[in-house]
Amino acid sequence: MTDAFHPPLRTLMGPGPSDVPPQVLEALGRPTIGHLDPQFVALMDDIKRLLQFVFQTQNELTLPISAPGSAGMEAAFVNLIEPGDTVIVCQNGVFGGRMKENVERCGATAVMVQDAWGEAVSIDKVRAAFAEHNNVKALAFVHAETSTGARSDAQTLAEIARENNALVIMDTVTGLAGIPVEVDAWGIDCAYSGTQKCLSCTPGIAPITFSKKAQDVIANRTTKVQSWFLDMQLIMGYWGGNTKRAYHHTAPVNAMYALHESLRLVEAEGLANSFARHALNHRALVAGLEAMGLSMAVSEDIRLPQLNAVNIPEGVDDAAVRSALLSKFDLEIGAGLGALAGKTWRIGLMGFSSKGVNVRKCLLALETVLNEMGADITSGAAIPAAEAIYANQ
Repeated sequence: MTDAFHPPLRTLMGPGPSDVPPQVLEALGRPTIGHLDPQFVALMDDIKRLLQFVFQTQNELTLPISAPGSAGMEAAFVNLIEPGDTVIVCQNGVFGGRMKENVERCGATAVMVQDAWGEAVSIDKVRAAFAEHNNVKALAFVHAETSTGARSDAQTLAEIARENNALVIMDTVTGLAGIPVEVDAWGIDCAYSGTQKCLSCTPGIAPITFSKKAQDVIANRTTKVQSWFLDMQLIMGYWGGNTKRAYHHTAPVNAMYALHESLRLVEAEGLANSFARHALNHRALVAGLEAMGLSMAVSEDIRLPQLNAVNIPEGVDDAAVRSALLSKFDLEIGAGLGALAGKTWRIGLMGFSSKGVNVRKCLLALETVLNEMGADITSGAAIPAAEAIYANQ
């Protein structure tokens, strides 16, 4: 007989998942009820309300997709984009490239706006792309690029799209609840996220929201949505506001308990407090890393507080450091992706993982491992530098 699986207790400071609070883990173990049970339907309504709160929107079509953030991305494109459409896609990391794939699989044309990895999306390049192309259906961009730790100016990008009568599709998988996300105020037509980042829920659910304009586009499509499972017109029969729900799929009931609990915790803390906590721990971590002699890969004005890209020192073995952190300290940090593979580490401070004890552990563990490997760093300076930030908060 196969033994039961008992995972080790890790400190998750990579690009996701983040640490999950005990209240959320406890919620997973509550009794399972039916996905059409009146009590579960009432829970669905409160989940929708809480998602509207974290997205800062009144959009009626706001719900959690029963699949990870990548399905949120696909749901955005398959519902809003049809064959023959033109979409301006901004790429400054991995996930803009995935947006391009989705556009092309919808039979549409992707006009690419390319920026260096670790840079923000260029406002000027986006303006130029609209000037060069007529009848653009949508502008798609990543608000908080998980692969690089860079933040783009979502509000200005959305303004440019609206000036050109284009829809706005925004990936905020890493942004939601870690930095401001203002769907209604910014005029975002579709935003999607993931539960495993700053919401500190278990992986596997994709919050998404569609504006009234986007809903009208979906309702007036001339072709069927290519994905039956992700067709919003079908899903709303289940997630809509009516008391009578039409069966679409069996929702992951216990995962929805966990999502509700994680959203409840965000609401209890308050968004402004969450943003301030992420920013404080980010400043302390950066101060410690720089005092150690390491440098950040993203300029200060566009850094994500919840995802810190750190340049790997010359001659240091990326994989060996991460392996030692995991085996000796049960600490997970992330590797660089794509153009930054082997050049950066990605240190996450997301949601429940964003706390002073984790900042201190990460700095001590990284200093220990780098010293053992003979790296050229300054020993003993990281913790005092971080403590100075906390003392002056």
